[in-house]
Amino acid sequence: MGRADARRAQRRGARRAAKSGGIRRLFTWKKMLGAFFGLCLLIMGAFVALYMYVDVPKANALAERQSNVYQYSDGSLLTRTGKGVNRQIVDLAEVPLEVQHTFVAAENKSFYDDKGVDLKGTARGILNTLSGKGKQGGSTITQQYVKNYYLTQDPTVSRKLKELVISLKVDSKKSKEFILAGYINTAYYGRGASGIQAAAQAYYGVDAKDLNVSQGAYLASVLQAPSQYDWQAATDTGKKLVKDRWAYTLDNMVEMHWLDQAERDKLKFQVPDKPKPAKGMEGQTGYLVEAANKELEKQGITAEMRQAGGWTFTLNIDKKRQKQLEQSVDRQLESKLDRKGNKVDATVQAGATSVNPKTGAVVAMYGGVGYTQHYISNATRQDYQPASTFKPLVLASALENEAKTQNGDLIGVNTRYDGTSKRPVVGSDTPFAPENEDNQSYGSVTVQKAMNASINSAFAQMVVDVGPPAVKKTALALGVPDKNFPERPAITLGTMNASTWDMAGAYATLDNHGKKVTPFIVKSAKHRERTVEPVEGIGSQVISRKSADTVTSVLTGVVDAGSGRAANTSAYEAAGKTGTSENNKSAWFAAYTPELTTVVALFGESPKDGGGQVSLTGTANSGRANGGGFPAEIWADYTLGALGGGSTAQFDLEDVERGEVTVPASPSTTPSQSASTDTTPSKSPDRPSQSATQSPDVPSTSQSPDVPSTSQSPDVPTSQSPEPPGGGVPGKPGDGNENNIVGNAPPAR
Repeated sequence: MGRADARRAQRRGARRAAKSGGIRRLFTWKKMLGAFFGLCLLIMGAFVALYMYVDVPKANALAERQSNVYQYSDGSLLTRTGKGVNRQIVDLAEVPLEVQHTFVAAENKSFYDDKGVDLKGTARGILNTLSGKGKQGGSTITQQYVKNYYLTQDPTVSRKLKELVISLKVDSKKSKEFILAGYINTAYYGRGASGIQAAAQAYYGVDAKDLNVSQGAYLASVLQAPSQYDWQAATDTGKKLVKDRWAYTLDNMVEMHWLDQAERDKLKFQVPDKPKPAKGMEGQTGYLVEAANKELEKQGITAEMRQAGGWTFTLNIDKKRQKQLEQSVDRQLESKLDRKGNKVDATVQAGATSVNPKTGAVVAMYGGVGYTQHYISNATRQDYQPASTFKPLVLASALENEAKTQNGDLIGVNTRYDGTSKRPVVGSDTPFAPENEDNQSYGSVTVQKAMNASINSAFAQMVVDVGPPAVKKTALALGVPDKNFPERPAITLGTMNASTWDMAGAYATLDNHGKKVTPFIVKSAKHRERTVEPVEGIGSQVISRKSADTVTSVLTGVVDAGSGRAANTSAYEAAGKTGTSENNKSAWFAAYTPELTTVVALFGESPKDGGGQVSLTGTANSGRANGGGFPAEIWADYTLGALGGGSTAQFDLEDVERGEVTVPASPSTTPSQSASTDTTPSKSPDRPSQSATQSPDVPSTSQSPDVPSTSQSPDVPTSQSPEPPGGGVPGKPGDGNENNIVGNAPPAR
């Protein structure tokens, strides 16, 4: 290297050293420490200024709650809630000391020693707010009292900072006893109860002064999530979580020496009483408000927010149609029951949901005899089986999947199936041989005839042809909930659980040419501080129009000449399906016109505590309360009135799939006695004796009701005799062939 190069390298090294030294001089530990303390002083100064600037305000709107207004779709008043807030202030001395301790143990063990704030929890809350995680825990009892009484529930940074400052001021000026009393008297416990006195009455029917430790621990626990932790309405997960928090609270009391371990070990969880509906919720009003509140909860309008008041909730409920539905149930069912003198009549519960298939709006709903008499809504309950109202969904799946029979025929309206009772299905890993109603065999029948007469054996084979997983997928897409829904052949008989609300959505989707309809009841929710968008009632195309319209075409035959003919009238065009679950525990009629989809159901519910499912057989002394009876009659009466006496609207059906036909050899008319291992019962044990001379689906002639008056059904080959007569209730339309199934165990509930 030459001298010139050496000098250049030396100069470059000197420049680098100078630059590095400059950076080190700029970031010396003394300067960095000084900057840190300067920042701390700046933050402290800002906090002092904030402390001086923020005063303890007057009580907020949450402490002086307003009423909420619930309206019909036309804006007329349905009811007001919260006008007289369910809250009664009690002195802390009236609350047993051990019950006071349950709240401290559950929420803030250091309450008696802290300065009213949890800086770590507040910082975490601010960070969560800034990161979009919203409302988070970590506040002290003092902070929660301040939030409830002086501020709002808004998860904002400014509110959190105000909460911090006001909490410090309140803690310095007020005693711990004053703050604890304010907290337990202002908190919202669910069930419309604000304050410990109202909560004690709402959950245990006692005054606050009479609460015991176990009850107090539950009330302290339920504060964390009033809707989720209300025992009577909680899911299994919710029940587990609240019991865990109850135990956590008591364990903390032991840790704080407020409860002896021996006494703790003896304590048992006390299940709260069933809710008592608030005044103004009589009749159908309570059911409508409850359905609206559940929907609002999903939309982010929590019970706590509703209890603050100031909301106007407009429902989709059409006042005239709602009145019509109530009158139809009274005329066609209640007027014929003897609830006091007849043990079966005392068990009958009716439910219904009516939907506009073009929008998804729930225009009428029937939840039961009255909200204050029967708290569970029969319109939205999901503990009964929809039975044969599921069969149209099996057909929809067959069409959607372009399924074929075992003979290779594309399934459609005219495709033929063997309707022999107890016929074992072919092609299934799970053996299944369901019995038709009254063990009646039909021979070779078209899909149309199988639907009209609700032939179990035909649809058992169809579900195998499509595949149970594929059928379930289609059903879920249409709106049936995934509730006790196994992928087995027996699902063809509707052995899952669903509500009238659920089935109304599924049938409305068929009515809407396969475009998804989600029933919703809240038209609008308005508050001076925010407006909530309603549920989107119409979604995407979940099955093709061809599939939906083909099912509609088939279901018009059920109403015109099948098990649903009680709803047949020239006043409107209708499509529908009957259903009666195993042992006649529920009876359904799900049907629609081009303008209205309505599902009506009866449920047999024991009036005893626990309300187990019982048979409807003998309702109003009329034998089997099948779907073609009372439910279809209620549906027809309501629909006629709801449509203003009728409608000229017709189904706009396109490209109906007729299917393919292979003429089979004459099937044996002797039922197969092959046993089935599908988990379904062999036969309803309470099926009435077959003393009548005809099937409820067959008029007083020798052929099926879905064929003209000829000497023989066109669905039966000439080599066979006409369909044999069955049993049932003379003159009462039935469901064809419901859930009589060959097997060795009851269907999944």
